Amino acid sequence: MRKLLITGFEAFGGEPTNPSWDAVCRLPDFICDFSITKLCLPVVFGEAPEKAIAAAKDLAPDVILCIGQAGGRSAVTPEMVGINLRYANIPDNAGNQPNDDKIVDGGSAAFFSTLPVRKIAENIKSKGIAAQVSYSAGAYVCNDLLYSLLYHFKESKTQVGFIHVPYSDEQRKENMPSMSLDTIAQALIAAIEAI
Repeated sequence: MRKLLITGFEAFGGEPTNPSWDAVCRLPDFICDFSITKLCLPVVFGEAPEKAIAAAKDLAPDVILCIGQAGGRSAVTPEMVGINLRYANIPDNAGNQPNDDKIVDGGSAAFFSTLPVRKIAENIKSKGIAAQVSYSAGAYVCNDLLYSLLYHFKESKTQVGFIHVPYSDEQRKENMPSMSLDTIAQALIAAIEAI
């Protein structure tokens, strides 16, 4: 059986909840030939990747799949690329607010996901759930996590990817697209099935 580490984030930006972690919590412990290990990460630059890398050191997963909230998006969006940049419109949960800082000094400008991003999006869509490939994970903590993991595992067999999810219906954002947590969880299962 292969091992998959899936991460979600704690609430941030004044929100009471985060659909990335709420949906991850709804996943079963086994999907296809994967045993699933779930991990909640802090919305803090540097700390999120450190915690994920520490967990991966103990688990030695075949796949690390990270989930984050992208408020305003109407579809589940697997990310194609992580960029070597930190920028924050709002402070993270530790009060950090980087302004176009490098994640890794001297590191590559970007890394592509090592998961089958397009296949993941297509499989989610085949379940009747809105999905599309995204070419920007932003420059906030989600991208910090994606880039840092791709950098750390670039010489290894561990595959790394990231999926952004919309606001959940439970967050009740007026005039903003949202999706039920059950649907988000179904999308994540479809994503894992495609790996």
